[in-house]
Amino acid sequence: MTGPLSYALLDPTGNMTLLAETPVPEAAQPLTAKRLMALEPATEQVGFVSETEDGIGLRMAGGEFCGNASMSAAVLYLLRKGMDGGEVTVRVSGTPDPVSVTAERLPDGSWQGCVEMPRPLSVRKECFPDGSERPVIRFPGITHVVLETEMDRTEAERLAPVWCRELESEALGLMFLDRERGVLKPLVYVPSADTLFWESSCASGTTAVGAYLAAESGTAVRMPLKQPGGTLEIEADPDGKLLLKGSVRLVRQMSGVRPEG
Repeated sequence: MTGPLSYALLDPTGNMTLLAETPVPEAAQPLTAKRLMALEPATEQVGFVSETEDGIGLRMAGGEFCGNASMSAAVLYLLRKGMDGGEVTVRVSGTPDPVSVTAERLPDGSWQGCVEMPRPLSVRKECFPDGSERPVIRFPGITHVVLETEMDRTEAERLAPVWCRELESEALGLMFLDRERGVLKPLVYVPSADTLFWESSCASGTTAVGAYLAAESGTAVRMPLKQPGGTLEIEADPDGKLLLKGSVRLVRQMSGVRPEG
């Protein structure tokens, strides 16, 4: 059983993120996340935040890495401190190194953020059991497959768990990229949280696309990618530096909530 919780619901480029501000034991986080998502049906992902000596800690319910949630956690930290902007160190699950996030409050009350994203472990084409080769970008905590051809939604949802197992990944994103139009449709599967979502936007998937295109061309890439919830912009250098820019809006904060099943 979990006691009363406080949480914040944030909207980073449409990728609705719920951040629980009350400590929850790690073993109880997946079930607590499911119950919170039932309370807030628009939520696409849940994280658990805690203060650290130099910023804020964030653990996603499935232990994965998430750039949009990192940006949201930084905004929540700045709101807690009564600040209108600054640089925040976010220690987030799925990557061994802290993530640096800068955020600034805009006149309309929303926030503009920039995350220095973790560098991929590898960017290369890998063989799949059907004999095909596809671009696979592996990050700590999540792997993304970039697909530049359309696929039936049902088939994509069937393949995501299969490919996640075959690629031996903690979590998997299928990034459907229309390069000419600059459009990205992200599907993300996180087995430990038992979630499969066509996300409104995907920060790590956007970063994966940028890393892949920079590696493919051997030149720096700066690219806005339109997604169902809005636009994320990625700057990727061939040497591996990755900057992701997006927006965050605080939807509401709640306290004394009992997410019981």
